[in-house]
Amino acid sequence: MTGFLGSAYLWVKAAHLIFVIFWIAGLLMLPRYYVYHRAVASGAPEDALWIERERRLRKVIITPAMIIVWVLGLLLAANIGLFDGQAGLGWLHAKLAIVILLSGYHGWMIGYGKKLARGERPSSDRTLRIMNEVPTLATAIIVILVIVRPF
Repeated sequence: MTGFLGSAYLWVKAAHLIFVIFWIAGLLMLPRYYVYHRAVASGAPEDALWIERERRLRKVIITPAMIIVWVLGLLLAANIGLFDGQAGLGWLHAKLAIVILLSGYHGWMIGYGKKLARGERPSSDRTLRIMNEVPTLATAIIVILVIVRPF
């Protein structure tokens, strides 16, 4: 399938996957950072170090990767006819729904980091460790949808 992207299709697809890996890797790291940060007393010198580490991870890797994933993903979706009413794309609709939820999770994680930076410690370590599994589960489901295309 090449569509309007022509010979660039595989390059766009490869770039999309590369930035998905960056985004998911960052989303797996961030809750771990929050667990370690949460253990530090608010206002301690190490607190400032965690705030800066988290900020850099979000601003340099996670958020730019998510934006690129969305742009390239929408290009790929348009290329295969998502916006033209192409039949047989139920798997893609399901994938998009999961990516929307994952983007919401991304926003929640950013909000949580801002709370930590203000000295708040709203969630337990256990909650953060459980939340750390969200990107793993989402990735597994998305890979199955894209490769198997069950519907």
